[in-house]
Amino acid sequence: MKKTFILALIMLTAVCSIRAQKAEVFAVNGKAIKGYDAVAFFTVSKPVMGQDSLSYTWKDVAWLFSTRENLEAFKANPEKFAPQYGGYCAFGAALGHKAPTETDTWSVSNDKLYFNYSKQVKEQWLKDKQTNIEKADQNWTTLKDKP
Repeated sequence: MKKTFILALIMLTAVCSIRAQKAEVFAVNGKAIKGYDAVAFFTVSKPVMGQDSLSYTWKDVAWLFSTRENLEAFKANPEKFAPQYGGYCAFGAALGHKAPTETDTWSVSNDKLYFNYSKQVKEQWLKDKQTNIEKADQNWTTLKDKP
């Protein structure tokens, strides 16, 4: 029952946020990760809000950073720091659709950044993380360009 509720919630959110999902990168108000610094998740292990003055456009989205060093690190290797599945929900990608995410659901696994729709969805994703990553990786090749 709980799993069915979570899946229904993901699907409802996916339908409601179709406009945001047209892009390869999930962005709110044109900002990836809702304006948080992608590099900080790796360097300080927590969400840190970026600054508009430290912005870099990649994949048609603004990425904000808290320090010049983080901005330069991202510019040198954005694939290293950008979240998997364009910042969309990792569990949603494993299930074959795009879903929005919350910043407080972040995790780093094998030097890759992941987000999920909610903390409850993250718990489901973590129950079989490796299988979910494999499914999401397979699905993302076709999902990334779909609305």
